[in-house]
Amino acid sequence: MQIPPRVLTVAGSDSGGGAGIQADLKTMLALGVHGMSVLTAVTAQNSLGVQGAWELPVEAVRTQYRSVVDDIGVQAVKTGMLASAPLVETVAELLAGTDAPVVVDPVGVSKHGDPLLAASALDSVRTKLLPVATVATPNLDEVTQLTGVVVEDESGMRRAADAVLGFGPRWALIKGGHLAGDAVDLLTDGSEEHWLRAPRHDNRHTHGTGCTLASAVASGLAQGMGVPEAVRAAKEYVTGAIAAGFPLGGGIGPVDHAWRFRSQSLRR
Repeated sequence: MQIPPRVLTVAGSDSGGGAGIQADLKTMLALGVHGMSVLTAVTAQNSLGVQGAWELPVEAVRTQYRSVVDDIGVQAVKTGMLASAPLVETVAELLAGTDAPVVVDPVGVSKHGDPLLAASALDSVRTKLLPVATVATPNLDEVTQLTGVVVEDESGMRRAADAVLGFGPRWALIKGGHLAGDAVDLLTDGSEEHWLRAPRHDNRHTHGTGCTLASAVASGLAQGMGVPEAVRAAKEYVTGAIAAGFPLGGGIGPVDHAWRFRSQSLRR
């Protein structure tokens, strides 16, 4: 019996199902890996925003992590919402002792602008979490939050990548989706550059894009892809998921994690 690659997400819950742990596990299933989870926080969240958030105790996070890694093992780990400095530092310590690639999505705010990381935790992200990352995947708002660099064009993405790499991740994936024009991302390790471009889809239902991309990258790494190959495959998957995003509730709906399955069923 063939065992699929195993990927662990360490992140918060999104009760609306579009982002967070829920988006991570849907992405992992869609991409053929076995997803596992360490819950760091619970949010009351829907298409309109985040109505409440409650972080879990450090010991609950640590015990979940050890329970999974010590028995089942992992081929890649992805981090998302970590909420506070103690949780960031605890997770960074656990990751440092795990022999697997790590994708860090340095979640700072939700799609609706609600804070998901305490301001006091930013320094811990810079000095503890980013140094253990194989790939860091900040969007432009998170770049500014972490580095102070304000990106207004593609040349600014290079400055942003240099600033993020200065904190120690092996690769930086700067997501330029907030710029005008095509959706362009920059992946670099400081010596080689990969520009990833995709047409921008006229669809406001993009909740969960960042979680989905980071989980897709982790899934590719767990399957043995190199970083550039994993990021390109993840970009293709997310672009399709954005194109197929659908409305839910009265606000911003999610990307469609099952878009490939739905398109296949339509062709039958």
